[in-house]
Amino acid sequence: MGQIKITKCDIEGLVIIEPTVHGDNRGYFMETYNQNDMHEAGLDMVFVQDNQSMSTKGVLRGLHYQKQFPQGKLVRVIKGSVFDVAVDLRKDSNTYGKWFGVELTAENKKQFYIPEGFAHGFLVLSDEAEFCYKVTDFYHPGDEGGMAWNDPDIGIEWPQIKGEYQGTADPSGYTMEDGTPINLSDKDKSMKGFKETFQF
Repeated sequence: MGQIKITKCDIEGLVIIEPTVHGDNRGYFMETYNQNDMHEAGLDMVFVQDNQSMSTKGVLRGLHYQKQFPQGKLVRVIKGSVFDVAVDLRKDSNTYGKWFGVELTAENKKQFYIPEGFAHGFLVLSDEAEFCYKVTDFYHPGDEGGMAWNDPDIGIEWPQIKGEYQGTADPSGYTMEDGTPINLSDKDKSMKGFKETFQF
């Protein structure tokens, strides 16, 4: 017990989790998930699926959610670094429309829990990043929703990005500071802004 440090964020429900790392000259060991520790910390979610993705520098995935089958997500990075973001879409929340971001890296080993009712996305800061996440509901292809990553009504401060908003989610004209283009899926390029997005 007691193998994790919990930090609550400014937006209710968002939590940063730091596991205890046991290291010596051979390497290290840590528990990446312990249900008892989570329950002791008041985190009673039940996960039903684990996912993993690999992305290259400048890839921005998001901002995504499921509408009728919302997912809580426990996310972490096992290679490289990403800037991970959650946007509160709970219409009755005091922080509706607010965002929170945290850098997750293979080195800092931080995990970020995003409950149901949020849009989620991340930007890859390293040459490559491998991203792992546990979810509280299964993927439902027809239930996907999303919103524009660069909507000024939300005003996410993505690190290392240069460029100006041109009225759409298309990343043309945006680059990383080193010139790497911002890379979105075709679907994410067509996402609408916050005022037109789904509310929980």
